[in-house]
Amino acid sequence: MLYILLAIIIVVVILIFLLGRSDNIGALASGERLHRMESLKTFKEGVFDNIEVTPAIKEGVSQVTMLRKFFFGKDKRNVPSSPLPVIQTDLKNIPLDQDVYVWFGHSSYFLQIDGKRILVDPVFSKHASPVPFGVKAFDMTYTYTIEHMPDVDVLVITHDHFDHLDYATLKKYQGKAKQIITSIGVGAHLEKWGYPTEKIHELYWGESETIDSLTFTANVARHFSGRWFKRNTSLWSSFVLKTSKYNIFIGGDSGYGKHFKEIGEHYGPFDFTIIENGQYNDMWHYIHLMPEEAVTAAKELQTKTLIPVHNSKFPLANHAWDEPMIRISAEAKKQNQELITPQMGQVIYLDKPNQTHPWWEEAK
Repeated sequence: MLYILLAIIIVVVILIFLLGRSDNIGALASGERLHRMESLKTFKEGVFDNIEVTPAIKEGVSQVTMLRKFFFGKDKRNVPSSPLPVIQTDLKNIPLDQDVYVWFGHSSYFLQIDGKRILVDPVFSKHASPVPFGVKAFDMTYTYTIEHMPDVDVLVITHDHFDHLDYATLKKYQGKAKQIITSIGVGAHLEKWGYPTEKIHELYWGESETIDSLTFTANVARHFSGRWFKRNTSLWSSFVLKTSKYNIFIGGDSGYGKHFKEIGEHYGPFDFTIIENGQYNDMWHYIHLMPEEAVTAAKELQTKTLIPVHNSKFPLANHAWDEPMIRISAEAKKQNQELITPQMGQVIYLDKPNQTHPWWEEAK
């Protein structure tokens, strides 16, 4: 029995070692990129830090308690019992003179503004983890893939977590994005996967990049990064997108903090705020928004219309799959915040009213 146990341990160690060296994990910053990172005020001793103190786990909660509750404390409705309804839209033939938003579940969405196409955090794999059997996607009545995506003028990657930066998706998307906007350090992954250095624009908080009529400005988020054992070797960001017609907040992932009010005062008001709502837990509330906090953040950002994302595709937390939409809808009504809740695949027009409904009530 001892020899069998030892053999299992050896096999597991070898598999972990091989996975850590695989292309899927990506690469760490080096050379000129690392030299630039070392000059930044929040990069210390080889890792980035948050502006506010941000524990990975809430005070008074042990790692053992968190793991036990995560694996054994899931809501019985953590995963929907039937395929979620998805609208099939021909993205490649949406007229370029139409300004639109289309959501694909979780934090993947498409924007078309000023005749320019933008794709944010595309994850079209069936899982949000380094291995196929981890964090499996929910079943959908229609599944968007990278083949359904048009070529885009700008690909935006907010940070390098597996549910936002997907190796398989981006390998298939090579040559289909003219320019890439991302957080500093993330470019090391992209270059390893074959993306040309000259197309990658890595921004630190407060830095901007203008592509035609679109200006992207990286801003503070309260989160973390990492694709393997070491955290925070690249930056995580929100982005302000300024166009000829709109001011849009692309939230990425973030816990609640003072930065929302500061961004609102400096860059607001916003026509649309696309913000995280889902995959939360009180044990790690410093790094993800609770639904009620998402609405408060939108108010502090001086938001006209709030669009929630980061839900309805992957079970990354213990709550019921539809709880984020139920809670944020109630809180938006309470705080008198305009909220639209598009169905996955639904075309939302940015320049005219849209009809959305609580589609999650029709699912099981």
